[in-house]
This record gives sequence, structure tokens and C-alpha cells, in this order.
Amino acid sequence: MDHNPTASSLDELDFAILSHLRDDGRKSFTDLANTLEVSVSTIRKRYTRLVEDNILRVYGRVNSEKVGKILYAQILIMVRPSKFIETVLIEIAGYPEVSFLAVATGDYDIEADVMCRNNDHLNQLVYDKIVKIEGVDFVRTNIYLRIMKIAQPDLSQFFFSKG
Repeated sequence: MDHNPTASSLDELDFAILSHLRDDGRKSFTDLANTLEVSVSTIRKRYTRLVEDNILRVYGRVNSEKVGKILYAQILIMVRPSKFIETVLIEIAGYPEVSFLAVATGDYDIEADVMCRNNDHLNQLVYDKIVKIEGVDFVRTNIYLRIMKIAQPDLSQFFFSKG
């Protein structure tokens, strides 16, 4: 069966599970079941479906401020002609420094967030790799000095009224 899930196929329990795991990705099935007042097997089945349907990905995120010696930056990329956007995306997606990559509207076609060891590493990434990709016309780099929040928003706010 070819199952292509969408937000409309998720119910309030699915969103509640996602919300709790967003806050604590290591929360046990037992704790989730007790909090949400359902059986552990229900949580296990829902969790498995959310993972298999690629709706939920559980991973650890490094707090770069605590680790130290990590430079976090945004790279904005203009691509000309636009037919090269996909090629540029595929190339940049393969770089291990990239933590976020998207096609954007506005002055720049692509936005990438990267983590580098230091300024020299960022410089090498931009000038030895990115600007040499066919189609890259202009690059602007912004270094994040302090990160106030990195989080997955509560998605249920988009699907269920609170009133």
C-alpha cells in the first residue's frame, strides 16, 4: 500500500505525541501513555507510524554555545540563471557543515545555515566551495553572534482551534 500521509491524516493524539516529543525527545512510551491517558501500545503504534511515515524524526541537537568553538552562520545565495537552483541545492546539501537548507523568496534564492569550526573554516566553505558551484552568482554571509532559540514550533496551533 502506498501511504502518503498528510497533516489531515493526523489527529489530536498524534499532535499531542509530537508536542510532547518536541519538548522531550527521550520521553518514554509509558510516560506519554500516562500523560495522554491512553495505552502504551497505542503510543507505540502511533510513534512507529509517525516515524515510518517520515513525519517524526528523533535526533539530538548540539548546543553550540555549550560545546564552544563552533561558529554558526547563515549563508544567503543568489543563483543565476535560476535553472541552476536545483543543482546548487544538491551540491550544498552534501556539505557536512549544513544544518538547514531551503529555497527562499526575496533577494536570495537559497538560504543555508551552517556550523563551522571558526572563521577560516567558514571562509573555506564559502570561497573554496560554494562560490565555485556553477550558477552561484552572489553570496552573503551573516554570522550568528548569539542564538536565543532553536525549536520546533507547536504544529497543532495550525490545525486545531484553542477556543
